Amino acid sequence: MTQPNSVSKKWPLALLAGALVAGSCLAQEAIKATDPAKVEVRQTDGRWQLFVNQKPFFIKGAGLEFGDQEKLAAAGGNSFRTWRTANGQQVLDRAQKNGLLVTMGLDVSRERHGFDYSNADDVAKQLAEIKAQVLKFKDHPALLMWDIGNELNLNSHNPKVWDAVNDISKMIHQVDPNHPTTTSLAGISKELVNEIKSRAPDLDLLCFQSYADIVNLPRELRDSGWTGPYAVTEWGATGHWECGKTDWDAPIEDDSSVKAGLYGRRYKIAIASDTNNCLGSYVFLWGQKQERTPTWYGMFLQTGEATETVDVMQHLWTGSWPEFRSPQLKGFWFDGKTSRQNVHLNAGQSYAAKALAQSSADASLKYSWEILEESRAQTTGGDFEAPPQSLPGLIADGAAAEAQVKAPAKPGAYRLFVYVLDAHGKAAYANIPFYVDAKPATVAAQP
Repeated sequence: MTQPNSVSKKWPLALLAGALVAGSCLAQEAIKATDPAKVEVRQTDGRWQLFVNQKPFFIKGAGLEFGDQEKLAAAGGNSFRTWRTANGQQVLDRAQKNGLLVTMGLDVSRERHGFDYSNADDVAKQLAEIKAQVLKFKDHPALLMWDIGNELNLNSHNPKVWDAVNDISKMIHQVDPNHPTTTSLAGISKELVNEIKSRAPDLDLLCFQSYADIVNLPRELRDSGWTGPYAVTEWGATGHWECGKTDWDAPIEDDSSVKAGLYGRRYKIAIASDTNNCLGSYVFLWGQKQERTPTWYGMFLQTGEATETVDVMQHLWTGSWPEFRSPQLKGFWFDGKTSRQNVHLNAGQSYAAKALAQSSADASLKYSWEILEESRAQTTGGDFEAPPQSLPGLIADGAAAEAQVKAPAKPGAYRLFVYVLDAHGKAAYANIPFYVDAKPATVAAQP
């Protein structure tokens, strides 16, 4: 891929805000469209931009797939990305009704799952399968661009994967002249960028995925030598591989309010700050999933309530806060300790737990408590994890801000969760990992 030189400079916030408004209006026009959108990546006066039907488009998006598109549109989002084309027709039709444009993921096989990119027959078969997917959806008015594979560099060693990506990109450009191609990468390095420049020059832009380390993206881009257009297709909470650990090696998750503050800071540092090369981003995840915990990456609870990170994204995208703000966590203690203080309990004994929350929207907050076994998953890259088992019957006074919690009888690692719910479909949450030690042996009295 040819990389023109560009000089980094700060653009006034008013220009960025104008681009955001233009992107939102443009997405709304997709509701009435019947023809495919003509999407281009252009460089004008040293600045890279997406253009949709000749109008600038800055991505205000989320990783969503099967989540609540309507809430995304209501919060000011204009796009979402998927990881595959499953149910693609329904996803795209619904997106069009909601005025949203879709970066459609093409599920390219990964080396870490056993695919061999030196097997020419398997590579050719995959290309044919992906071509059929592209032909099926290429003319949908809600399509924005094609994302060829997700984190194909993760635990990968065969550079021929990028040859395959380039062949897929070339095929797309032959059958679909209206939509750009990209691939989403786990992190960024000079070696990776050089390999893709050499082996996959047909791509129109690159997409990067990073979590706590996203704040270093501006420096990493400079160090890697990438001066072309890019988007960020995953970012959000601190990764479970990046955080602190307990003394029994359980990852420590931030509560929903700490996460909300980090989302705002990370967006401003890594995304809004670059108006020369960044085409926008997709925050992860506009929905819910189990990955180490059921709350780690989702911006919604499993029961559908929106958390404070949704409020933050609406403010970043529109400049306005929602009418009803989510509850905020001010503290959470179990046996008088926080999540970072290595909570050890004795099997079968009862301990006090307390959550401190506040809400400007609703004074009558409701509390829900739960104990889960610690996840044993060792997956990478967001692969499927089975949800850990819930342990009922151990929590008394579970509807209030304080509860009595009985430690499980079986020694091992667990987590105590608290959920704080208001009357407007909003929620806060936190969890504390704890370890149940075996009961100390009883010493017989000496005569």
